[in-house]
Amino acid sequence: MLTSLFFERGATFFASGWTQFAAAFGLAFLIMILFGRPFIRMMHRLQKKGQPISENVPQEHRKKAGTPTMGGLLIIAAILIPSILFMPISNPTGWIALAALVMFGAIGFVDDYKKVVSQSKKASNGLSPMARLGLEAVCVVILAYLINRTIPLYIPELSLALPFGIIWPLGIFYYIFAYFVIAGSANATNITDGLDGMLVKLYMPVLVVLVVALYGATRIGFMDTVMFLPAASGLYAVLGAAFGAVLGFLWFNSKPASIFMGDVGSLALGGFMGTVAMLLKSEIIMAIAAGMMVLILLSSFIQTMYFKASRKITGTGKRVFLRAPLHHHFEELGWPETKIVERFFIMSILFSGLALVLLKFA
Repeated sequence: MLTSLFFERGATFFASGWTQFAAAFGLAFLIMILFGRPFIRMMHRLQKKGQPISENVPQEHRKKAGTPTMGGLLIIAAILIPSILFMPISNPTGWIALAALVMFGAIGFVDDYKKVVSQSKKASNGLSPMARLGLEAVCVVILAYLINRTIPLYIPELSLALPFGIIWPLGIFYYIFAYFVIAGSANATNITDGLDGMLVKLYMPVLVVLVVALYGATRIGFMDTVMFLPAASGLYAVLGAAFGAVLGFLWFNSKPASIFMGDVGSLALGGFMGTVAMLLKSEIIMAIAAGMMVLILLSSFIQTMYFKASRKITGTGKRVFLRAPLHHHFEELGWPETKIVERFFIMSILFSGLALVLLKFA
């Protein structure tokens, strides 16, 4: 009798979205703090030489040789365990977000593993660009199909939901749009992970925006710009766990980093972020909040395209930036790594603030 009453009250207590968020946040953070140091020691033993430092980075980064990588494995575990414990099991939205985390994490793991085993300083010794883009496309198709099956009955399938109740049917182009959102997010976070602690600091403000969008989506009339999506309540525990895990990882990843998250972490967090945005129908808001990551991704794309075009026209490749991505450009200008991270963090807060304004008043 007492046992039944205990579990009944416990179920009622954890029925609250914010309670799920807080519980998952606390447990995820605790997992990172308690197991972070043992995990780092284990990675040191397994990897021996640590992550090879790419040739395409400033000389200052050579000092980081030997730092273990694949810290993203612990991040994924710290998100999965609290999420499964505290989220409503029957709600599909949480499972879809976790599926994105695991699938993109698996792609990153293969990439990291190949680099660590080969100990090559060339990125090409990981997954080839075509193999990686192909695997990401397969993941996106699966996720987009699942997301499309969870939409409310009043939203037509393969449609984009815009603010103020505007529905834009995309048809088959829905999957192309999903690729840009989910795979684009994954690659943006991946290329942003270039300085100690930077990805986490740029990622957390975006998480704040997604949490506000989640609250708006699960409260009728809270925001006119957000569609009412009661099923999205399954994301409270998942986002809480993600927040706790990345904050806990920063404890070990701040300069000087004791461990890198690797592609397994950066791709997982990016795919997760894009998937949650699609589940909340807040893709455009998420893109604005992640504006600093978008700029970093664009800097690399612009550098590559301009170099190839100028080489084809003049025979000599020219560059827009001293070095790409953008953070390495500022390193070449002489900015200390910590100053770059803090200033990019400030910019991420400003982008996220703009996203919150648009979320409420657009």
